[in-house]
Amino acid sequence: MKVVERYIMRRAFAVFALALVWTLAIVWTTQVLARIDLVTDSGQSALTFFEVAALIIPTIVPIVVPFALVVAVAQILSVMNSDSELAVVNAAGASRWTIVRPIMLLAIAASVFSFAVDNGVDPYARQKNRELIASSRADLLSLIIQEGTFRKIDDGLFLQVGERLPDNRLGGIFVADSREEGVNLIYYAKTGSIIERGDEKVLMMNDGVIHRKTMTGDLSVIRFTSYAFDLSAFMSASSDILLLPKDRTTQYLLNPSPNDKMYQQKPNRYLAELNQRFSEWSYSLVFALIALAVAGDARSHREARVHPLITAIAIALFVRWLGFFAAGKADKVPQYAYMVYGVPIVASAIAIWFIVSNRTMELPVAWADWITNLAGRFSDGWSAIKLRFARRGASGQGAG
Repeated sequence: MKVVERYIMRRAFAVFALALVWTLAIVWTTQVLARIDLVTDSGQSALTFFEVAALIIPTIVPIVVPFALVVAVAQILSVMNSDSELAVVNAAGASRWTIVRPIMLLAIAASVFSFAVDNGVDPYARQKNRELIASSRADLLSLIIQEGTFRKIDDGLFLQVGERLPDNRLGGIFVADSREEGVNLIYYAKTGSIIERGDEKVLMMNDGVIHRKTMTGDLSVIRFTSYAFDLSAFMSASSDILLLPKDRTTQYLLNPSPNDKMYQQKPNRYLAELNQRFSEWSYSLVFALIALAVAGDARSHREARVHPLITAIAIALFVRWLGFFAAGKADKVPQYAYMVYGVPIVASAIAIWFIVSNRTMELPVAWADWITNLAGRFSDGWSAIKLRFARRGASGQGAG
């Protein structure tokens, strides 16, 4: 590899690694916040929460890696063009392959990494995540009998135990049930206990009342000597873990078990998931080609309507949206499987044509003008805001 090629690859890899870390951090944070109820509602420890959060990372890596790569390649090539480095390389008689080769080597490495994570690490991480969540649900019995804690059992169902009495009895049981639309039920019992009937678990409440209130305001009070509240529906054991096609290993997707109930009901979902895994890795190569087609040529700043980084990201987002659209439809319409592979192939072919023909890939003129005008409005608005605050500051100092 030539000195120039090593120089380009080193700079591109540095920006790629930085962009990957920041993008992963942002996407990971949004996914983790959606699972914060694992601690707040089910009473799991912080360690369990962070374990679940860590298992999310392999899921988002194959999606984030191509975008980090297109950002890195477009940014580095744009900076090299601004510093006249691309012009110097061309003037020195170097072929365009000098620019393309290090970028494609980096893209191949990113594709291999994505493929390994998507087909090797992610399925096992998803299965482990399912086990942890099922385990937290299975531990519900030990959670609800904690003294003085108000626990959410299900949407619209809350339970509180006042105290634990001798002989595994419970005291001061309070249950609020609003799962049925238009009806609110409140149970209160002086004592109670958890009774196991085979695989079923029942909360037996003694000496209590039931308050039933409807939307019309009607209120009825029922006093009972004993009342059985079924908890077995909320005690899902780890053996009842439901594994979706995306949770299965690639080896299993290639040869699903005929006894798999989900496979019997929706076999197309397994094939669609397999096609997505075998095509998703290619987007690193596709996005690298798009970035090269957009920013790989030395050109004057006056020629560019929109910054190459914005153009490359916009085109990459459109291509990735087409891929997601095809993958989402493939489980219902098998013919969309051709589109799952066709989108990256066609996008790569178009980008290669631009590179080979020494053309620059750009957004349509109408889109470019719209983005330029929008950026100008934001810039003018921000300048006006800064000027207003500057005037207020000056007037405040003058008054002082």
